[in-house]
Amino acid sequence: MRYPRDLRGYGSTPPHADWPRGANIAVQFVLNYEEGGENNVLHGDGASEAFLADVVGAVPWPGLRHWNIESMYEYGARAGFWRLHRLFTERNLPVTVYGVATALMRAPEQVQAMLDADWEIASHGLKWVEHKDMPREEEAAQIAEAIRLHTVATGSRPLGWYTGRCSINTVDLVSEAGGFAYISDTYDDDLPYWLVHNAAPQLIIPYTLANNDMRFVTASGFANGEEFYQVLKDSFDCLYREGENGSPKMMSVGLHCRLVGQPGRFEGLKRFVDYISGFEKVWVPRRIDIARHWAERHPYRAPRLLPSQMDATTFMQTFGGIYEHSPFIAQRTWEAELGPANDSAFGIHFAMRHQFRMAGEDERFGVLKAHPDLAGKLAAAKRLTAESTAEQASAGLDALTDEEREAFTSLNTRYTERFGFPFIIAVRDNTKASILDAFRKRLENDQNTEFRTACAQVERIAQLRIEALFAEA
Repeated sequence: MRYPRDLRGYGSTPPHADWPRGANIAVQFVLNYEEGGENNVLHGDGASEAFLADVVGAVPWPGLRHWNIESMYEYGARAGFWRLHRLFTERNLPVTVYGVATALMRAPEQVQAMLDADWEIASHGLKWVEHKDMPREEEAAQIAEAIRLHTVATGSRPLGWYTGRCSINTVDLVSEAGGFAYISDTYDDDLPYWLVHNAAPQLIIPYTLANNDMRFVTASGFANGEEFYQVLKDSFDCLYREGENGSPKMMSVGLHCRLVGQPGRFEGLKRFVDYISGFEKVWVPRRIDIARHWAERHPYRAPRLLPSQMDATTFMQTFGGIYEHSPFIAQRTWEAELGPANDSAFGIHFAMRHQFRMAGEDERFGVLKAHPDLAGKLAAAKRLTAESTAEQASAGLDALTDEEREAFTSLNTRYTERFGFPFIIAVRDNTKASILDAFRKRLENDQNTEFRTACAQVERIAQLRIEALFAEA
């Protein structure tokens, strides 16, 4: 079974963003332009809009217009947009607009103002409606129509995409449409990343619903502009500090003309713009600028090993020998749930270790017995697996003196007679001296303690073997 969600991401070692001029943070302002593209029977929709407006508890009105909500959206186009436009143009701050195609077609002056300000206009879909229940073919057709109308309205096709009210198919469908420098229908990271779909890499620039003015009209959201400012400031301070400590990130700020465009809320945004102007190492780009920077500084590089995407034959050829003469561990791993979190050395070790630990005690005992004696007869006859040969050589066990060989032979015999399986230790973590010392100490263990100790060493040996595979790939 394959698990599609990526719960690992960059893990504990994200790449250094290397923002221009050594910036500690990239702050990106998004203005969602949806007014005129929302649900409305005038637009051929079955009901009125009920989302992201100042009507508490609003619900769609089937077959009817909702005059109050319509006028609130109109406020965004008529007043809120221009208030925000003045702020950003006066401060010479770049903006990315998420433009709903049908809304842009109804906004001649606003679109021209965006173009004159050199704002990026990315696509926000054909209409500002829900897509969760939309058939895949219909959504694909709407994406194509959104691109067409966007090009008509702005003079060029969009290079960025964000649906917002998306479906489980949206990111794949936009990737398949092609021509996009980035897609933003995720909220899963503080940095861009590459997503592979149909063997083609697509850059993802995550967005935010946390640093977003939509929380002015959602439960447990912002009561006033001061609260909005405080969340933005705290987010900025945290990310700026991480950048100072060598891990620069990106901060998105989501805005809507009809929401933060209201005067009392607007003052919170203005305070934040004033606040970040007091810092030197801040880059304020458009999203397309981030996409171009990332593609240049962090181009896609295909990983050599992707365990979660291997077929059974390839998986067994790659990992079947990790647990000594015990391919059933690899077989059960492939048959179990694997996902992107397992596409790293530790991730696949984690999955294989699960299967070893879930095996019956007799099966684990069999894995222990499958291991060779250290510096024993199999080694002398050169009948070890390639992995065991290299491991024993790493600790110098292939070049023993007569005295050392006698010591190993005696200890091997005593140990096997006492516990019923060979002495197992991760030799790459040890020297001849430390191995001999561990041999003597562990001979004093009881059966259960030594069984657990030997199993832990089997897991460590497997981890080292997997790490070596990934290092060679």
